[in-house]
Amino acid sequence: QVRLVESGGGLVQAGGSLRLSCAASGRTFSTYAMAWFRQAPGKEREFVAAINWSGSTTDYKDSVKGRFTISKDNAKNTVYLQMNSLKPDDTAVYYCASKALGVTTTVFQYDYWGQGTQVTVSS
Repeated sequence: QVRLVESGGGLVQAGGSLRLSCAASGRTFSTYAMAWFRQAPGKEREFVAAINWSGSTTDYKDSVKGRFTISKDNAKNTVYLQMNSLKPDDTAVYYCASKALGVTTTVFQYDYWGQGTQVTVSS
């Protein structure tokens, strides 16, 4: 079992930065792939970024490439999402997710989810 708790969301102006954190419990964290998804009001949950268990492989949604960076600290059981050059379209609830084996962009393939943290970007 893996429990995920996100933090770091908030209100920021366009062009600003935020760093989201996801603290995981469970001894299998170091062997799990981790990902960030987001969901805006009235829209489906969408993939943002993912990282494999060792941190050697990452994947990003096209619209966040070059602006967002996902990283993983197995010693702290924490995954991060550094978000720079934020845009109003980035406004959403951001969710942390985990799964065994490799990374994927598909929502239903992730086994564990956090409760989400709100990110609001004002124009």
